[in-house]
Amino acid sequence: MPTVLVLYHSRHGSVRALAEKIAIGVAATGAVAMVRTVANFESHGPHADDALNHPVVTIAELTQADALAVGSPVRFGQMSAEMKAFWDQTTAVWLKGQLIDKPAGVFTSSSTQHGGNEATLLGMMLPLLHHGMVIVGQPFDAPELHQTQTGGTPYGPSHVTGLADNKLLSLHEQQLAIAFGKRLAQIAGKLA
Repeated sequence: MPTVLVLYHSRHGSVRALAEKIAIGVAATGAVAMVRTVANFESHGPHADDALNHPVVTIAELTQADALAVGSPVRFGQMSAEMKAFWDQTTAVWLKGQLIDKPAGVFTSSSTQHGGNEATLLGMMLPLLHHGMVIVGQPFDAPELHQTQTGGTPYGPSHVTGLADNKLLSLHEQQLAIAFGKRLAQIAGKLA
């Protein structure tokens, strides 16, 4: 069975919640879901232990995985500095071509509906494309993608906290994340 690395950075818990739902979808196919985070820049303060919910990823885990889902909060229409810093450390992986032809997808969370979700998702695809990965999106065969009033895009799962700062995923957001995990794992199985 393929191993899918679900790699995320989360400051307030929403991206972590999406990662965990994606992992449920991966596991539902019989594949192995490996949930990991990237190192947090803060060593103290209110968000310092967010990364402690899952282990920090290693380069070996990245290269050994059969597929990859990458998640980051929206930071002014871009991935977080922590996630970008992780990708900046993967030059040796790129030089060896260790991620070529592996399926990968992206997910995110923002505070507003038009807060940069799609820009962030598209931006997170760039390092994956440079590594030669095969991009997996969220097709419109998922009825929730037509119905959602919160997060969800064809580029990958997303969450919108709204003005009330609702960190709980909506039902549609949960269903889309699980469906995305299933799709990514199934494609990994077909490509293996």
